[in-house]
Amino acid sequence: MFEDRSYKRTFYSAPQSVTSLVAAFLEPTVSVVTYVAVSHWFDDPILRASLTLCLLVFVLTFPGRNRFRDNMVAAGIDIVSSWLVLLAILALCGYATRSLQFFSRDVLISWALLVPVLQWVAVWIGKVVIRRRSALPEARRTAVVVGASPLGVKVARALTTGGDAGIDFVGYFDDRTDERVHVDGMAKRLGGLADVASYVSTHGIREVYITLPLGSQPRIVELLESVQGTTASLYFVPDVFGISIIQGRFEDVNGVPVVGICETPFTGTNDLVKRVSDMVIASIILVLISPVLIAVAIGVKLSSPGPIIFRQKRNGLDGDEITVYKFRSMTTQDNGAVIKQATKGDSRITKFGAFIRRTSLDELPQFFNVLQGRMSIVGPRPHAVAHNQMYRELIKAYMVRHKVKPGITGWAQVNGFRGETDTVEKMQARVEYDLEYLRNWSLALDLQIIIRTVRMMFFDRNAY
Repeated sequence: MFEDRSYKRTFYSAPQSVTSLVAAFLEPTVSVVTYVAVSHWFDDPILRASLTLCLLVFVLTFPGRNRFRDNMVAAGIDIVSSWLVLLAILALCGYATRSLQFFSRDVLISWALLVPVLQWVAVWIGKVVIRRRSALPEARRTAVVVGASPLGVKVARALTTGGDAGIDFVGYFDDRTDERVHVDGMAKRLGGLADVASYVSTHGIREVYITLPLGSQPRIVELLESVQGTTASLYFVPDVFGISIIQGRFEDVNGVPVVGICETPFTGTNDLVKRVSDMVIASIILVLISPVLIAVAIGVKLSSPGPIIFRQKRNGLDGDEITVYKFRSMTTQDNGAVIKQATKGDSRITKFGAFIRRTSLDELPQFFNVLQGRMSIVGPRPHAVAHNQMYRELIKAYMVRHKVKPGITGWAQVNGFRGETDTVEKMQARVEYDLEYLRNWSLALDLQIIIRTVRMMFFDRNAY
C-alpha cells in the first residue's frame, strides 16, 4: 500500500535572513542595555519599576526594523521618529499610572538622548560589516535573468541595488528580436532560451531568475527541465506588477503554493497585536479624556434639544453594517430624531456643534466603538452607506478599504484628506492613502498616525 503524499508539505517559506534576525534584536537590546548602563553610571539602582520599563520597551520595540540597507540619513530620521513615538507612549503610560516618580530624571533624559544615537551607530556598523562581507569573493553570486522585458529589467535592477547584495548580474536571455525587448536589456543580452542551460553550466552561474509571461508555459517547462540539470538556483518571478497588490504573500495550503494578491494585514498574530493595542490605548485614552467627554456632553445638551449621542449607520469590516457613535453637532427634528449628517457650512449645525466638529471632539465617543470591536483607533474612516454604493462603481479597488475595521483616524486624515470629500478626485486620493496603509501596516505606523492626529487637533487651524 503506497503512502498518500497528497498532503505532504512541498512548499516552505523562505527562512529569515541573518541580518533580519540581528535587526530584530538590535533595536530592543540597544534600548534596554543603554538604560541599564546609564542607571549604573548615575548609581541609580535597578528596582522593580526599572525592570518593568525595560520589559515594556523590549516588547514594544521587538522585532526591530531592518535598516541595514537604508540610506544613513533615512535610517537616522526613521530611528528618531520611531523613538519619539515610543517615548510619547511611555510618558502617557507613566502619567496614567503615576509611576514617573519612581525614575531618576537624569537617567531618563540621558537614556532618551543616547538611545537613538547608539542605534544609528549600530546600524552604521552593521552596514560596514555587510558591505565588507559581501565584497569577499566567496560571498559573491552570479545571476542571469530570463526575459529582457520591463519585468526582467526591474528584477535585474533589484538584484544589484545598493551594491551590498552580494550579486553580480551577468545578463539576459530572450528569444525575441531587439525591437521587442526592453531597451536596457539589449546591450546585455547573452542569447536565447536554448542557450541558458549551457551558459549557466559553463560559466558557473549561481542563480537564474525567470520572468517570462504566464502565457509562455510550454517554454517555461522546457527551460526548467534543461536548467535543472545544472547546480543553479531557480526563481520564477510572476508578472503581477500591473495589479494593485494588498498584503501580497506566498502561502502553503496543504502543500500547494498559493500567491496572495489582496489580503487583510490583520491575520494571525497581527490581528492579536492590533486588537490588544486598540483595547489598551482606547482604555487609557478614555480614562484621560473622561473630563472632556463629560464637558462636551453637557455642551451638546445645552446647545439644543435632543439626544447627546448621534448614531450613524456605516459599513465596517468586510462591508458589514455597523452603528457608529458621535456627539450630536446638529439640531433635531420636532420629534427629537437627529436629521441626516450635515455638510460643512450647513445652517443646521449648532455653534457648539461647529466647534466640536472643527476640533474632532465629536468623534470621541467612537472610542467606545473600539472597545466594542466595531472599529479600530487607526484605519480607513467609515463612509456613509450611500457613498460606498456610489464610489464603489467610480473608484477602482474602493471596497478593498473594508478589508480592515474602520478607524477613528487614518493615514489619509493625517495627510490632508480629512472631513468632507465633495469630488471624486478627493475621494480617489483618500482611497489611495487607505490602500497604502493596508500595504504598509505596522504598530509603529499606527502610533505615528495617533501622534500626528493629536498634533493636528491642537495646532491645525484648518482642520475640519
